[in-house]
Amino acid sequence: MGSEKNKKYIIENEVEELPNLAEKIEKLGESWDLSQAITMNVNLVMEEALSNIIFYAFNDKKKHEIEIYVSIKKNKLTITFKDDGVPFNPLSQQKPDINLPAEERPVGGLGIFLMSQIMDEMHYNRQKNKNILTLAKDI
Repeated sequence: MGSEKNKKYIIENEVEELPNLAEKIEKLGESWDLSQAITMNVNLVMEEALSNIIFYAFNDKKKHEIEIYVSIKKNKLTITFKDDGVPFNPLSQQKPDINLPAEERPVGGLGIFLMSQIMDEMHYNRQKNKNILTLAKDI
């Protein structure tokens, strides 16, 4: 995998966009010769991150664009999400206590935990009124 590969997607803040994007990621995985496990993990992480953005980032009912960048460089797969929602750092959220019985756990937080288990790096910053979440995995 010597060459650098990049792909950009733009979706609206509608949960109905997710299955269509998942299909595009399947095709991207095939064209980039990613293993099925990597492609499945990319789709899982994207669904978690995008669900959070779609459900929580916007406090109006307007349409917003969410930019998604997927790249591979030197055996590192990177996914970056950019949105113009309210400032929110998902990485600053308290980690769930997965040792508690399910009925005692607070609702939420598992998606971010799941992403942290799949990916090797997770970074958040805010630039020019945009949330930027970057996830990376060595492949």
